[in-house]
Amino acid sequence: MPSYRQPGTVLTDRVFTVPLDHARPDAEQIEVFGREVTAAGNEARRLPWLLFLQGGPGMGAQRPVGRDTWLDRALRDFRVLLLDQRGTGRSTPATRQTLARFPTAVAQADYLTHFRADSIVADAELIRGQVTGGEPWSVLGQSFGGFCTVAYLSRAPEGIREAFIAGGLPGLAATPDAVYRLTYCRVEAKNRAHYERYPMDVERGQRIARALAEQPAELPGGGTLTVERFQSAGMHLGFSSGGHELHYLLEDPFAGADLSDDFLHRMQGRLSFAAAPLYATLHESCYAQGAATMWSAQRIRAEFGAFDAAAALRTGEPVMFTGEMVYPWAFQLDPALRPLAECAELLAAREDWPRLYDPERLARNQVPVAAALYFDDMYVPRELSLPTAAGIQGLRCWVTNEFEHDGLWSSDGAVLDRLIALARGET
Repeated sequence: MPSYRQPGTVLTDRVFTVPLDHARPDAEQIEVFGREVTAAGNEARRLPWLLFLQGGPGMGAQRPVGRDTWLDRALRDFRVLLLDQRGTGRSTPATRQTLARFPTAVAQADYLTHFRADSIVADAELIRGQVTGGEPWSVLGQSFGGFCTVAYLSRAPEGIREAFIAGGLPGLAATPDAVYRLTYCRVEAKNRAHYERYPMDVERGQRIARALAEQPAELPGGGTLTVERFQSAGMHLGFSSGGHELHYLLEDPFAGADLSDDFLHRMQGRLSFAAAPLYATLHESCYAQGAATMWSAQRIRAEFGAFDAAAALRTGEPVMFTGEMVYPWAFQLDPALRPLAECAELLAAREDWPRLYDPERLARNQVPVAAALYFDDMYVPRELSLPTAAGIQGLRCWVTNEFEHDGLWSSDGAVLDRLIALARGET
């Protein structure tokens, strides 16, 4: 296992072999990558392990630079394993290139059913035996990583010493429709707050949308920028700096009468799923339990007229940006997703998704758990998180509007410090 140094840390790359389907351990195997991070000087110390489960789904774990963000606090107590969840980062990839080996879209969809939280938890349990020698470890779950942590508590609580959840308490029985009805409301509120802070963006957004309505633009990396795809630029409005970044994106978008190359290049970076195709392909499926999603975000959007850009242009209202929603047209407009369009349709129609959480087991939970619940969270609605917090025995919940969804990173370790203290009964 190669080790190398960064300022204040020692990193070791680790690769684990796991079954694609844990119900068939002797069948196809895949690799899962983990990056071990230890504070410099602590390499030889026997420290407890902290498993980090990244948000997503379909996102690789953060690529650390020294003791940045929450790692500085974590490395005081722990040896950290940053896990690239299956299909992401340096784990065996699941992309248009690798999925092309399957002869049919049906086979692709069947393969991807093994990339949800239940399989990630089974991976973690198998990896734990190799990393800790069988001792339970602490788990930190951010956003979707929190969903995985709750699934872990449902399926294998004996593997967890203590759990910390940041902005990731799922509704235990919530349907995708229920999730999107709440998140569209929150996204609309974030839009209105953005336009109140940056009123000049109203005219800028309208001008861009009007130009795209007349003629969709070709993006430099391929694919097409339409009005609806432009609206997807609001994805990060729920982050601490997201509104400011959106403002600067809109600040100077034209070169004469045409959208500038610089603007289109930056839009490409914000909208392409090339770096995380699983995020788009499995996004709604990460909520599914026992029923098909049937493109929930697209269906529920029709209930919220504020997101109708054509109507906004007719009436002079602000063009509303959307948030963490994936729409079927993305699989036609994004070259990284286009070969997976039929597979995505099959996943949206799939009905036999297994349950992810066990409310009865969670009600008997004995693992110390602390959760940060962000009151204005645009991605994980408090209306679903609060009942879950009440349904997990012993969970200590910190409800705050001091931070946005990215509080784990933006707080310089304060969120993790508070969660550790809560789980250990120190505050």
